[in-house]
Amino acid sequence: MNSFKVVCVSIGLLLVMTLVGGNSRQKGTKKPFRLKEPRLAPLTEAQWSEEQIKLLAPFKDEDGKVLNVIATLARHPKLFEHFMTFALYILQEQTLPARDREILILRIGWLCQAEYEFGQHTLAGKSVGLTDEEILRITKGPDEPGWSAFDAALIRAVDEFYYDAIISDATWKVLSERYNEHQLMDVIFTVGDYNLVSWALNSCGVQLEKGVPGFPEGSKK
Repeated sequence: MNSFKVVCVSIGLLLVMTLVGGNSRQKGTKKPFRLKEPRLAPLTEAQWSEEQIKLLAPFKDEDGKVLNVIATLARHPKLFEHFMTFALYILQEQTLPARDREILILRIGWLCQAEYEFGQHTLAGKSVGLTDEEILRITKGPDEPGWSAFDAALIRAVDEFYYDAIISDATWKVLSERYNEHQLMDVIFTVGDYNLVSWALNSCGVQLEKGVPGFPEGSKK
């Protein structure tokens, strides 16, 4: 094939990729399937190895139960141990206000259609001041009426990560008016962490615990 034909083929492929969204995810694609039962079931306490007993003991609640996500990830003890160091930083030690953190987590959970993540962080969000109306509004996106300019920028940042893998200059500017350098980095890593968690939850088929809410009534992807 001569150089002219190579150029023509390359241009044609580029046009096709552009039309079908070759470089970013496209809104409006068909709804992905979700598992109604686990592919990897959470370990019961009777199944824990000595290593898993040590790892999971700190995660028991007052009733001695461990969340399904924890008991699932612990199937891979070495991965679990290293990942939880990062995950606990994001949840407990990072520099963002708790309300802002939960807005970011809920939005990426919604975009990924990770109902387990959204349900658990509905509870977490309410505990730090988010209202039912705000949680529903998070599913509607950054342009939904009622958001402050800053809250809209938080949600828009998540959308830009999800669809384009980068925060735009305009959104970065709004966030940087309030956030310092460490906080801006924590925005990136919070969304990245919970995007990864969403993949794991969806692909392993982690199911909601009894009594934990799923997506709010009135939400629609």
